Amino acid sequence: MAYQEVTVEKRGRVGIVTLNRPHRLNSLGRPMTDEMRQALEEFNRDPEVGAIVLTGTGRAFCSGADFESFRAVAEGGERFGVSGLANWVGFVQQSKPIVCAINGYAVGAGLTLTLPCDVRIASDQARLSMRFVRLGLLPELASTKLLAHIVGLTNALEMMLTGRFVEAEEAYHMGLVNKVVPHDRLLDMAVEKAAEIAFNPDECLAAVKRLVWANLTEADLEAVQRREMSEFATALQGDAFREAVRAFFEKREPRFHG
Repeated sequence: MAYQEVTVEKRGRVGIVTLNRPHRLNSLGRPMTDEMRQALEEFNRDPEVGAIVLTGTGRAFCSGADFESFRAVAEGGERFGVSGLANWVGFVQQSKPIVCAINGYAVGAGLTLTLPCDVRIASDQARLSMRFVRLGLLPELASTKLLAHIVGLTNALEMMLTGRFVEAEEAYHMGLVNKVVPHDRLLDMAVEKAAEIAFNPDECLAAVKRLVWANLTEADLEAVQRREMSEFATALQGDAFREAVRAFFEKREPRFHG
């Protein structure tokens, strides 16, 4: 379909969704959030895509919610909502792997929407902030739980209680992003990482995500192992496993996608 505020592209087995509202720092409003969700859903349905890159144009990855929406709520009592982010965490859990290429500012919801994604790679020009308290608001999209899992309790609390900006290198050292790369190499390196993921069998990637999310807060190690062994047994019966074994003995790379 044709989009107004996002662009889409395919490079091999990687789909790229780019937030394209640079004059508003890719702030979250309609139709952009609806289009972002629709583009991701289209790539999830595309059998030729194994992983997705999510990025932005201009100076920001995403600057958070559009202030025009905030003003309407503050002045007129309108209800705030961005439909593209409805059940966002559940959607990402079930999505093909998503690599976030954070090209600039990632603020408020522009940061929290990345937390359930699978890999975060930051430009050396990126700046990240849990800005909510500076606006008299509170973190959302399960970020009060996810951020603490990702960066640790004290780092998460300090970010949320101050609302300060975190530079890319500091974000890397606290584990908020997986890697910091030169700005002009960001998209290429994010696509390389997504392609590395997409090389692998789709069913195994989906199973890894199911296991990680199911076991995220599971205290019962026996339950963890039962889930793992169930998925493992299923994989042993799969075409991908048989192809990997054949490739090993034939001394070649496996061909998981035809």
